Amino acid sequence: MNRRHFAAALAGLFGAATLPALAQAQTVPVGAIEILTGPAAAYGIAIKSGLELALAEINQKGVLGGRKIALTVEDSAGDKNQAINAARTLIGRDHVVSIIGPTLSTEMFAVGPVTNGRKIPTIGTSTTADGITAIGPYIFRTSLPESDVVPVTFKKAQARGVKTIALMYANDDAFSKSGYEVMKKSAEKLGLKIVATESFGTKDTDFSAQLTKIKALKPDAVGISALVEPVSGVLLQARQLGFDSHTLFIGGNGSNSPKLGQIAGKAADGLLVGSPWFIAKPDAANQAFVAAFKAKYDKDPDQFAAQAYDTMHILAAAIDRAGAADPAKITAALAKTSYTGVMGPFTFTPGRDPASTAGVVVLEMKDGAFHIAN
Repeated sequence: MNRRHFAAALAGLFGAATLPALAQAQTVPVGAIEILTGPAAAYGIAIKSGLELALAEINQKGVLGGRKIALTVEDSAGDKNQAINAARTLIGRDHVVSIIGPTLSTEMFAVGPVTNGRKIPTIGTSTTADGITAIGPYIFRTSLPESDVVPVTFKKAQARGVKTIALMYANDDAFSKSGYEVMKKSAEKLGLKIVATESFGTKDTDFSAQLTKIKALKPDAVGISALVEPVSGVLLQARQLGFDSHTLFIGGNGSNSPKLGQIAGKAADGLLVGSPWFIAKPDAANQAFVAAFKAKYDKDPDQFAAQAYDTMHILAAAIDRAGAADPAKITAALAKTSYTGVMGPFTFTPGRDPASTAGVVVLEMKDGAFHIAN
């Protein structure tokens, strides 16, 4: 091989070796951990859709002078250990500057200490249990805690004449247990009499024993803190056991999914749930989001998609303000967020929770869809 050919071969080898590094330098790597398979996949799929819709808009302009955000989404399947492994993969393999997710509070309590320890800003879009942001200074959330939403729903129930209530919750899930505690405190603060408390497992399918006990006590309402699958099962069995429209059912954030109507059908009619977002919000930003989501996915967005959509825009803006793809600078920039999106005006509290609860509305399920409750 002559000197010219050797030099060309060396240059080619050097160029090939640096292509991955060059590609990474031209993008900003961001990770997400969501439930894409399993019983709770409806939440994670909606979140992924919201993130990707926002990302397409963001990357038309780019961040940091035109760099595109490269999003890698890992499936946790709702398993804490798989979520931890996903976080380690995103940090070690993909060198992400921030992580969105994971989907459930139970997962965040496992993943948060890992990402916080590595000083990677982590943003929960659907983690509503108490104590999430207390994990550490790198943990944020854009989802309103149950403690901000449930009291609004219970006040609506009281205005409808509810004086006595029974509570049901999944006892093997951090979100559900935290939601139950909030329901209990909300009822007590409003002076509602709690006539019974019954628990079950997230994967249970038979709730007849608990519901039979509750029915005998004739409460005005039943509050259920659980994910959408068991809530649907409770409602279906309640109607089979003779609970009628005079008993009001109240859900927590786990009920905020179109899947409730799809599974439970007419049995879900009348259920109340609080939400920081509603599809029919008339402002231009929300209606543009709804139209774009329908055009891309051929279905309506839900609360989880809306929160994810805003969160991706919030993170992109923070990356721009940070001036560099640097986790520490992005963390500082996130803390100074002032953004108005489909959820309305948004800032973080000093504790990295959403600052405003003004947008909470109470929704009622009817004919398989949510409507603003009267």
